[in-house]
Amino acid sequence: MPPVNVPNVLTVGRILLVPLFVAALLQRTDGWDVVAAAIFVVAGVTDFVDGWLARRSEQISSFGKLADPLADKLLVGGALIVLVHLDRLALWVAVVVIGRELVVQLARTFAAQQGEVIAAAWLGKWKAAIQMLVILLLILIVPSPAWLDVLVYGMVAITLWSGVDYFLGMRRAMAPPRVPLG
Repeated sequence: MPPVNVPNVLTVGRILLVPLFVAALLQRTDGWDVVAAAIFVVAGVTDFVDGWLARRSEQISSFGKLADPLADKLLVGGALIVLVHLDRLALWVAVVVIGRELVVQLARTFAAQQGEVIAAAWLGKWKAAIQMLVILLLILIVPSPAWLDVLVYGMVAITLWSGVDYFLGMRRAMAPPRVPLG
């Protein structure tokens, strides 16, 4: 059983917010986009707070290292799928972003099974922040102006870049130690 502490409770709470967020975003009546955006912001803030609190209070746990990114994937993936459904986002964008997230999560799980817990790098944190910002804008600004389309392309680029960075870090962490010759 994972340790019960405030950061882990916030992470689980964020996971529980995902269905509420999706339900609000799917409503087609006035005001629900704002409700969905508010839930999304609360979930995004808990993402920042749980990590900060875990580091500050030295309550970093293996559960948190695995569940926190999973919570992010559920929130971002749910948002992207609904935005595609609402014709606010191109399908290919969702496929690229969700595909990257699934591949990295599978790699993270594989690494954990090998005894390596790979924590998020700074680029992954920037990627998450940019994804959250772009998704929030896509929720609130309908129809999407050209400048927001440019931000979507930027989001895709940093998502792919951070995926490559993750695999390079994983490769370094899991590489056998080099033995000097001679």
